[in-house]
Amino acid sequence: MNATDRTPAGLLRSALAADAGRPLVTFYDDATGERVELSVATFANWVAKTANLLQGELSVAPGDRVALLLPAHWQTAVWLLACSSVGAVADVSGDPAAADVVVSGPDTLDEARACRGERVALALRPLGGRFPQVPEGFMDYAAEVPGQGDRFAPFAPVDPEEPALIVAGAEFSAAEVVERALADAPDLDLTGPGSRLLSGLPYDTWAGLSAGLYAPLAAGGSVVLCRNLDKLPADALAQRIDAERVTASRH
Repeated sequence: MNATDRTPAGLLRSALAADAGRPLVTFYDDATGERVELSVATFANWVAKTANLLQGELSVAPGDRVALLLPAHWQTAVWLLACSSVGAVADVSGDPAAADVVVSGPDTLDEARACRGERVALALRPLGGRFPQVPEGFMDYAAEVPGQGDRFAPFAPVDPEEPALIVAGAEFSAAEVVERALADAPDLDLTGPGSRLLSGLPYDTWAGLSAGLYAPLAAGGSVVLCRNLDKLPADALAQRIDAERVTASRH
């Protein structure tokens, strides 16, 4: 990371400048058999497109609250960094009724309808696939995001000291997210470039978000993010750790 990076989006920009081709997020869903590997460049492209969708199509501005009703998933990681890029507050598992925008997975659509603002639905299908039928009252993310621009520039500067993340009732500024992620890295055995952390933790706590995204990004490492890891036999987990060259794990 660069010493001037004080937002998660800044950390991503530095990662892109340092080594765009290295893996950043490798995602497994052990309920479906899905595996997706995203390089820094590919992940950053998804973030840019999503940030353009937020800013351009959904009119999200710095300080607006985006409720993320999503599991630990590579697309959730994209949305967290897109919110940081715009300066919006990512409210993980937050109250849709109190949010300006809600982003929902397929299992929380009824809850998400409490949002009076824009509603975005993610099918969370392999390869970022669309819903077979768009849920009523929602925008299908997979249908809308491909046409967005590959580069993002915020309309207004993002203030690192402003609120950026709410999780498990705690609020953090962008700068605090970066500082906490850096402080967590040694305890997660993230020792710098080449570190590869396997995380099976959910995204509904700071510990899960840090292990599953922020700390590996801050340390210059990468994450193997596993959903439904409890469905994977112990011997298969050991094989994955070996095959993915994992250097530390939390699950």
